[in-house]
Amino acid sequence: MKILCSDTFTQQYKALLEEYSQIDYEAIKRYKVYLDTVILNMPTKLAKFKNSSFFDDESIYDLEHQGHIIPFYKDEKNQTILLLGLFKKQK
Repeated sequence: MKILCSDTFTQQYKALLEEYSQIDYEAIKRYKVYLDTVILNMPTKLAKFKNSSFFDDESIYDLEHQGHIIPFYKDEKNQTILLLGLFKKQK
């Protein structure tokens, strides 16, 4: 299964990394490595993700990671996962 990133996800991810790198560069490096690993392993762990509470679509799921949510679209027909965005989880 191929993993694709929307322009929105890419922009939000870069902004997040830039914002946090000014606070604690080493912590954001660890965050990035761990999140990249989670994303790369998504195809083998799709069953553990819940349907998104932000979209009314059975094909959109939420990946929660260290206080952030990444909604993603699973396209069974084309065997792809599209990362839609990245935002802070509301408490």
